[in-house]
Amino acid sequence: MGPEALAQVLQPLSMRSHPDLVVGLQTSDDAAVFRLTDEIAVIQTADFFAPIVDDPYVFGAVAAANSMSDVYAMGGEVLFALNIVGFPDDLPGDILTAILRGGADKVEEAGGVVAGGHTVVDQEPKFGLSVTGQVHPDRVWRKSGARPGDVLILTKPLGTGVVSTAIKRGVASVEAAEASIDSMLRLNRAAMHLGRSVDVHACTDVTGFGLLGHAFEMASKGEVSITIAASSAPLLPEALRYAAEGQQPGGLTRNRGYYSSIGVSVEDGIDDALVALLFDPQTSGGLMMAMSQNDATAYHAVGATTGQPCWTIGEVGSGTGVTVVP
Repeated sequence: MGPEALAQVLQPLSMRSHPDLVVGLQTSDDAAVFRLTDEIAVIQTADFFAPIVDDPYVFGAVAAANSMSDVYAMGGEVLFALNIVGFPDDLPGDILTAILRGGADKVEEAGGVVAGGHTVVDQEPKFGLSVTGQVHPDRVWRKSGARPGDVLILTKPLGTGVVSTAIKRGVASVEAAEASIDSMLRLNRAAMHLGRSVDVHACTDVTGFGLLGHAFEMASKGEVSITIAASSAPLLPEALRYAAEGQQPGGLTRNRGYYSSIGVSVEDGIDDALVALLFDPQTSGGLMMAMSQNDATAYHAVGATTGQPCWTIGEVGSGTGVTVVP
């Protein structure tokens, strides 16, 4: 669902709490966190969607990586997962087998295991995971917590929504498609581990609401303002061209319309295709972390030696809202 429709659905619901619920619906974070002991808290999240690539094994692996990303956004490790499956009864079963194998292999890569799941008959295939992770209750990363003077680090390039749309329409090059798929397949586990070596004040993963939507959530939850430098945003190969040619998913338009109306402003003189990519809904996008300039320098330095990509894309200030500058 788009952010505006989702907000309307959730608004009437009572947000019940519990003494051991560390993170719940009240804060609109990336996953729920529940304290078991003074040393252990469980992270719980769920995500699933329809295919965005043709290869069923790759689809399963991408969906799994995307589902587990919320655990890493909270600073935790994956323990186990349950499959969530919708599948037509007129498609060969070996397609679903390949999807499930892709998901299981990606969970194994994360150090976890698939422990079961649930299936329903659906007209369109859908797949994802319910993921259980673990974190120390005093070391949970949240969307809130960014401080004036912090800088923002992003760990994956943007454009998976636009490139996936170009793939579906048969206009994406092999090189662009492979780069997008490789990015979606890469776990955020290494980026999270690197973040543990510094002091991360706030974190979220960039997914369906786009970079600017998730930046707005970070700003509003932290009661700060965020400035994004459009020219500093990393982009997938050919994503800018596809965005300029109109290969834009419906979610991009919804994100742009909603967040532009509630606190995201874009200065004049910025290429509209580039602005579109900042609103582009991502699948298995990177982590966006707020930290001090000194910690950002250290993060970049270690990332350069370990092969973990990262970019400084903005800064945190006092005030409210998100502003995009050239």
